[in-house]
Amino acid sequence: DRLEAIVNDLDVIGGLEGGDSQIDYVKFDIKVLAEEVLEDMQVQGRKHNVIVALKEGASPEKMVLGDREKIRQVFNNLITNSIRYSSDGSTTKIGFYDLDKNVLIEISDQGIGIAEEHLKHLFDRFYRVDPSRSREFGGSGLGLSIVKHIIEAHNQSINVRSTVGVGTTFGFTLKKV
Repeated sequence: DRLEAIVNDLDVIGGLEGGDSQIDYVKFDIKVLAEEVLEDMQVQGRKHNVIVALKEGASPEKMVLGDREKIRQVFNNLITNSIRYSSDGSTTKIGFYDLDKNVLIEISDQGIGIAEEHLKHLFDRFYRVDPSRSREFGGSGLGLSIVKHIIEAHNQSINVRSTVGVGTTFGFTLKKV
């Protein structure tokens, strides 16, 4: 199963890198998509005693242009990682911020954090901050690479900031409608 997941993930990355994977641009409300993903993630959150929620004051409508299902995958990968690496009883929150022509989407956690020397490699294929824990947390080591490729295929950017012992925030942009 693990080998099959790795092959499938590599296939996704290869398609995105080679331009074979089409971006199906549609207009959609990013907040509604985030709420759907959060609903799906509630069981996983409860299992790890992590609350997943929207940030207070998230505005009622955030219409963006993008591939809704690929952005769902971005949310799934980022929130799953956030839950896996968060402290017991902590919170993962999604926030939305208006920029000039884009919407900034941020996923923040109160997890273990990532040391600065690892941040530049975080989106590399198979990169693990702590390889000795890879079996414990599962995954193929390709999730963040897929996230980066999806966002870049939308001609947008993704970034990460983190403090060890405090938490991590991933932010990415999508074009506003």
